[in-house]
Amino acid sequence: MINSINALPSLTITIKFFAVYRDCYGEDTQQRTIPANATVSDVLDQLIAEYPQLAQWRSLTRFGVNYQFVPPETRLNAGDEVVFIPPVSGG
Repeated sequence: MINSINALPSLTITIKFFAVYRDCYGEDTQQRTIPANATVSDVLDQLIAEYPQLAQWRSLTRFGVNYQFVPPETRLNAGDEVVFIPPVSGG
């Protein structure tokens, strides 16, 4: 029998990458399993841990969850779509 007391609750979200985030990950979208009480900021911390060069964009990045801009302390729910939007330029 598996001891479910030791199993930490988790949830799955979809991350959409734009600009420099997409350049680092080489893809537009990624499914990710995160702890059940995670915030947008927690996910950003994971991304920066995987690609430290993203740290320079931390204070400039805007966040969206399910097509709404949100603050970084927003808690995530199963099935949420999270976007990280750094400043972009172009013409």
